[in-house]
Amino acid sequence: MNDKEQKVLNTLKESDKPLKTAEVAHLADIDSKEASKIISKLKKDGFVESPKRCYYQAK
Repeated sequence: MNDKEQKVLNTLKESDKPLKTAEVAHLADIDSKEASKIISKLKKDGFVESPKRCYYQAK
């Protein structure tokens, strides 16, 4: 896992509620499109889940 992936995962772990991609991007200080790609990868790898459409949280 690279630094940006770790940053996104930590952002999701630290949140007390599921976040939208734009919120993750803002909090992790990365581009929204990049955050979207990272979230998709983390979801595929089993680190992130989506409790409802367009919202994400760490497992």
